Parts: sequence; structure tokens; C-alpha cells
Amino acid sequence: MFRFLVILILFAGCRPKPEQRHFRIGFSQCGEADHWRKSMLAEMQRELSFHPGIELIYKQADDNSQLQVAQVRELLAEGIDLLIISPNEAKPLTPVVEEVFNKGIPVIVVDRKIASTSYTNYIGADNYEIGRIAGEYVSALLKGKGNVIEVVGLPASSPAIERKRGFMDGISKHPGIHILQQVHGDWVQQKSEAALDSISGFLPRADLVFAHNDVMAMGAREASIRAGARNVKIIGVDALPGKGAGLEMVSAKVLNASLLYPTGGTEAIRNAISILNKTALPKETFLQTLVVDSTNVRMMQLQTDKILNQQKDIELQQGMIAEQLRVYKSQRTMLYVLGITLGAAVIFAGLLWYSRNLNKQINRKLALQNEEISRQSRQLMEMSEAAAKANEARITFFTNISHEIRTPLTLIIGPLDEMLQHSRLHGGDRQQLSLVRKNASRLLHLVNQLMDFRKLEFNKMQVRASEHDLVLFCHEIVEIFQHTARQRGIDCRLVTSERHLPVWMDTGMMDKVLFNLMSNAFKFTPDQGAVLIKLEKRGEDAVIQVQDTGIGMSAEVMQHAFDIFYQGEVDNHKGSGLGLALCKELVQLHHGTITASSGKNRGTIFTVSVPLGNRHFEPAELSGSSGREEPQFYTADLLPVADEPGEQAKQDKRFVILLVEDNPELRGFIKHRLSEDYEVLEAENGQQGLQMAFEYLPDGIICDVMMPVKDGHALLKEIKADVRTAHIPVVLLTARVTPDQQVEGLQNKADAYILKPFDFKILQHTLTSLLANRSHIKEHFTADIPAGLRNTASRRSDLRFVSEFTSIVENNLGNEEFSIEDIYRQMNISKVQLYRKVKALMGTNVNEYILNARLQKARYFLQHQEYTVAEVAYKTGFSSPAYFSTVFKSKLGISPTMFKGKSKG
Repeated sequence: MFRFLVILILFAGCRPKPEQRHFRIGFSQCGEADHWRKSMLAEMQRELSFHPGIELIYKQADDNSQLQVAQVRELLAEGIDLLIISPNEAKPLTPVVEEVFNKGIPVIVVDRKIASTSYTNYIGADNYEIGRIAGEYVSALLKGKGNVIEVVGLPASSPAIERKRGFMDGISKHPGIHILQQVHGDWVQQKSEAALDSISGFLPRADLVFAHNDVMAMGAREASIRAGARNVKIIGVDALPGKGAGLEMVSAKVLNASLLYPTGGTEAIRNAISILNKTALPKETFLQTLVVDSTNVRMMQLQTDKILNQQKDIELQQGMIAEQLRVYKSQRTMLYVLGITLGAAVIFAGLLWYSRNLNKQINRKLALQNEEISRQSRQLMEMSEAAAKANEARITFFTNISHEIRTPLTLIIGPLDEMLQHSRLHGGDRQQLSLVRKNASRLLHLVNQLMDFRKLEFNKMQVRASEHDLVLFCHEIVEIFQHTARQRGIDCRLVTSERHLPVWMDTGMMDKVLFNLMSNAFKFTPDQGAVLIKLEKRGEDAVIQVQDTGIGMSAEVMQHAFDIFYQGEVDNHKGSGLGLALCKELVQLHHGTITASSGKNRGTIFTVSVPLGNRHFEPAELSGSSGREEPQFYTADLLPVADEPGEQAKQDKRFVILLVEDNPELRGFIKHRLSEDYEVLEAENGQQGLQMAFEYLPDGIICDVMMPVKDGHALLKEIKADVRTAHIPVVLLTARVTPDQQVEGLQNKADAYILKPFDFKILQHTLTSLLANRSHIKEHFTADIPAGLRNTASRRSDLRFVSEFTSIVENNLGNEEFSIEDIYRQMNISKVQLYRKVKALMGTNVNEYILNARLQKARYFLQHQEYTVAEVAYKTGFSSPAYFSTVFKSKLGISPTMFKGKSKG
């Protein structure tokens, strides 16, 4: 406890004092002369030494207005509190300065003005006054008579404009002073020399050169020496301290005089501090000037030297203070660390004792767990080896059974072809045999594709390439699909500008690639569409494009188009998911690429690119092509099996069956077989089937499970959840054969679950049994209701009306407030229409039907439930037990109590 008190006392005594607020000042300076720029920056840093909480961010624009604009934006992005700017030119810098000012950031303009008053404070000498004083000094120096050359600064800068105007006003009082020439030196020595060299003929005639700054004045001295005018007097502006600056040049008599132009660095920092501290300042701060010549230059140098020495002393003291602060912070940090260490030591001592005991327990548990993990690891390794062997056995069995399937398929297809060629076949028989032949071919093609993938998995499929004319090859494939194209009105053709295009390829493999792509194009292209093969040479590649105007693919389907066993959500066109994946593998064996581009309802383009020549093949791969593909495997799916030549005349059948199946051939087959006994309605997906079930209220539903839009389970749930259709028996047909999948169907209240492939007799007898059972149940519940009430209309709209009417009545039998108004409002018809419809279809009036329905429900409760007579009366919507007994006895000739007794006896 004593240790903790010591630590708290140490912390309390060493709490750091709050630091003053930190400000960020951005300073953007134009190029200026090197001495002037350095002098201004030195003044700012000297003044900043008295304000340690201020950070100066400096940027120099090198006489480039566009660069300076960019630098101001960079300073704005860095989060400055105040901007100091010496603009290179007035107009280009005005917009960005206004932008900063309008954001609420104070702006101090130094030396040169902008073209507006959107700034907080201006600091600078009065450039007009400097020019005027220079003019009067020149007039006095030349005693009112002489020739003068003026070297002007950057034309667009405000100092150059104002100094020029002031100089002209200063000499205007002395008509003996003449301006021989005015040239522009742009504030730079080299440009000043070049400008004066261009008028070197005027320099010997000049008595004096007035330059707008000392740098250009130095250039004037050099140019006048070269022109032989050594006696010409040179006057500049700035009079800056430092080596090679204005004061030194005047002292060395390189210049005759210079006008002091204060940089304003000190004043800029002082005004910035005042603005940041919310102290009011005038809009403009003008700096004083004077002429520096041989009479006062020595005094000026002494003063500047003294200031520089003082600055060095200040910087030395600041360094010492910074070192003391560093030592203080280091000691304070060490004290913090020491205090935390002492506290942690006490805590860790207690934790160490606790953890030592805990570790003993944990180590014992870990030893047991390690032993268990080792045992499980051994079991996993054994299971993994067993799984690998089982997988290999499964694949081997799968391959062997695929081989075995081909033999019976061949024996099926051969006799079928002979039978279909027989001319005495009836239309119905020919249709059924064509359906068998088509699906046998499809199955054989699928088996072949599976065997190809087995070969690819074990690298047993080798390219056997030889040189072929790709134009002729593609033309032959297009011709194979022409019959299908003509029957469906599809524009199918080869588009190419090449007459011959020799390509090394395995024709058997390329057959599979192009047949698959063309078959897909025809499947997904509607009648009257177009399927094109485009062939061209691109550099060192031959490019084949299969383009269609079909339904296209979504972005999600595009991502998985070449994945094995992937099937996109496309109505009526579910495939095996092998074709495109096989195409990709075969094209890659040719060292080529295959890509797809598509959009929903915008068609699809498959692009196959293979290299020209044979350098990319191994010698063993150049030994002749494998066998060509059988085209009927790919064209079998593209034309529907022809219907029988003439439908049977529809008979008045007792039951209506709704068949929901997305495969049109299977749907047609089942309809054909059921049409003899039932009126069959068709739907090609779950959503359409649900709508037809609600619209026609069939007596039974046969439904596939795997369908587009809405699958069979979703349809079954909605059918059984709706009171209008819950009574309809539903038979599920599916190829999903696992017990869990069958249980799922039965849990969703399917009445029967039949697996594909199925024996049609099983489906027929299942349907007959379900409908018969429903009829027996209906007769049981309506036995005592007059026959007129049990007859239903044969027309579909009447069936729907009767079902909706009876459902509403059934759901409200226990509601004694239920009335006829509730019925016609829910059915959305008038009261008169309700009476007429019920009378016409059911042979009774509405009230009579409701009463009989309640009595039937009451009979059921009395026979099968342990309710009292009073409870049955209220459950069937009667207002009182006495009224119920009276009505029951008048209708059935026996009291409810006696009826209940006989039923139990």
C-alpha cells in the first residue's frame, strides 16, 4: 500500500503543465532575388524564435505563378491557420488568395498586392513613394539635367508598376532629366543584362541607370562595363544586408546608391501573431524607406551586423533551452516508467503465484489433450487415406459404368433408327419413338463428355494435330446446322474475308469445341434470330467467334460460364454443365484461349483464339488428328419432337390435373399419357404453376422439384399454406434421390414423392388413389347435404368460384357474426351476383348452404371430438345451444345429445 501512495505522489508532482496553443502559418514566397528572399526568411525566423508555439510551413515558387497557385492549395490542404503570401503576379494569384480568405483563413499579403482587397492585412513599403524618392534623388544627383535608363521589374507585378509611376512623378519637376530607354529585367540579373545589352548603344550616352532592385542594378553595372560606359551612375532598390547584397555593393561603390526596401518579414510575423490572437489591425501596414549612399552606408552595415549577432545569441539560447526541455522530458518519462514498473511488479508477484498453480492444472489437461489430439490425428490420417482410395475407386467405377452404358445405348439407338425408317408407323408411335431416339442420343453424348473429362483429369487425352484449312472446316460445321436453322428461321452463316487459313489442330477436338458452341447458340437463340461464325486472322493467331442474338448471360453467370457442372438460371435450358468446361480444356490443349462476352438479353459472343503454325506443339502431338465428332449428338436437342398429326377431341373428363414441369418433352410425354383420363393444364415453371393453381383450382397437381423462377418445394409450401388450394393433392417428381431430399418433400406436405426415372403406371395409380381418397373424404363430410350442393361446375371459372365461396364459408363457420355481406365483400362481387351464382352452380341459396355446412361440422365434432353440445354449438357459429338443438333436430330428425350418444355407443 505504501508503494502505491509513493507512486501516486510522484505522478501528482510530475504532472506536465498545459502547453500553449499551436498555430500553423503557411508562407508562399515568389522567386525574388536570392538576397532579398533569404533576408525576408531570416527576419521571419528571428521573430519566430520568440514564439515557440508557431510552426512556419515555407514554400518557394521560383517566379512561377502557376506553381505558386498549386503551393497555396497544398498549404490549404495541410490545415494552416493563417497564410502569408508574396504574390509573383497580381491577377493570376488573386482567385486562389480569395478562395483562402473566403474559407475564413486570415491572409497577409507581403511586398506585392493582389488585384482585389480580399485579404486581412497588407505589409510592404510604399512602392510609389520609393519610386518618387528615387526620382527626386536622381534629379538632385544629376543637378536637374541628364539622361536616364530605367530597368523595370516584372511588368505584371504591382511593385514594378507603382515604382515606375512614382519615378516618373519624381523627375517630372525637372525637365532637364530625360528617359533614354525603359527595359524589363523581370527582377533577375541575367535578364537585366540581356535587356541592356540589346540597347548597348544607349549606355555611353546615359548619365545614370535606375534599376527597380539591386540585383538588376548589378546586371546594369556589368552591361555598362561591356558597353564602355564605366562612369555611368547606377542606383538600385533594396539595400539588403549580407555578402553580395545591396549594402555591400554601395559600400564597395559598385552602386552609387540604393533605396532601402524593408522585406517586412518581422512585421509579417508580428501581425500574424496579433491576428491569431484576435487583435485588431489596420488593413495596410506601410514600411518606411530611405536612400543609402556613401554618406550612411557604414552606419547601416554596423546596425545589421549587430542585429545578426543578436540573432545568433538568441538561436544559441534557444538550443540550450531545447536541450533542457529534452532532458526534462526524458527524466519525466523515466519517472513514469519507474512508477509503472513498481506497480506492475507488485501485481505480477501476485499473478506469478496464481499462475504457477494454474499452470500445473493446465499442464495436466494439456498432456491429456495432446494424447487425444495425437490419437485423432492418427485416425484422420487413416481416414484420409481411406477417402483417397474410396475416391479413386468411385472415379474408376464411374468411368467403367460410363463405358458399360455406351453398349446398351448403342443397342437402343440402332433398332430405333430402323423402326423410324419404317413407313407404316402411325403418327403417335413415330412421335414416341423420336422422343426416345432424341434422348438416347443426348444420354450417349453426355457419357462421351464425362469420359473425355476423365481422360483430361489423368492427362490421357493427347492432341494429334495436323494442318487443315480452318475456313473449310468451319464451313462444314455451319452446313451441319443449316437444316435446323431453316426449320427455325435462324440466319446461320460463316462470315470471313479469308479464302484459306491453314491451322494446325486436332479436328476431333475442335469438332467438340465448335459443335458445343454452336449447339449452345441455337439453344438460347429464339426463332427468327441469328447465329454467326466469324473467322479472321489477328497477328499470329487464328480467331473464331460464335455470335448469337439469344437471351445472353448475366454478369454472375459469366463469371462461372467455364466452370465444370455449373448451370446458369436459364428457363427451359438446364444442361449438364460440361460443354463449356470441356471446350476450355480442349482449347488450352491447343495452347489457345477461349473467352465470352455477353449481357442480359444482348446475345453472347464466344471467342476462340489458337496460334498459327506448329511450333507450340510437341513432336509427339503432330501425328494426325483423332476421330471427328458425331454431329447428331449436338443437333438432337435443337428441334422439338413433332406432335401427333391431330389432337384427340377433348372429352368431358371428371378431374382436372395441373402439370408443372420445365422440360417441354417430359411435360408433353406425361400430358399425352394422362389426357385419356384427365383434363391436363400445363405450366413450365413454379411461378406460372402457382398462378394457374389459384386461377383454375385443379383436382390434383403433378410438379417437378428443380425448376426455374420458383422450384417445386417453394410451390408446394405456398399451395399448402393457402386455404383455397390446401386440399389439392400434390405429387412431386424429382431426380433428387437421397433420403434427406425425400424427407424434405414430405415435410412440406407433399402427398406423394416419385423418383425419376419412374414407371408411368406408378404415377397413374398414385394419382388415381389420391383423387379417390379425396372423393371419399368429400363424400363423408357432405353425405347428409343434398346432392345439388355437391355438384360442381365443369368450367374452370366456375370451379374457381365454388372453391373460393366454400373456403370463405369454411373459415368462418365458428363466427356467429359471419354474414352474407362478409362473403360478397371478400369475393368482390355484388350481393345479387352472389345469390344468382350460388343458386346456378350449387342449386341452393347462400343461407341454406351456410346452415348445412355448420350442421356438417357439428356432426363431425359430435362424432369424433370430446366436446359438449354447448361447446359444439359455439364452435359452429350458433348463437345459443338451444337454437342449435332446435335447428339440428329439425334438419336431421334427432337431437344433438342423442346423436352424440349413438355415435359413442
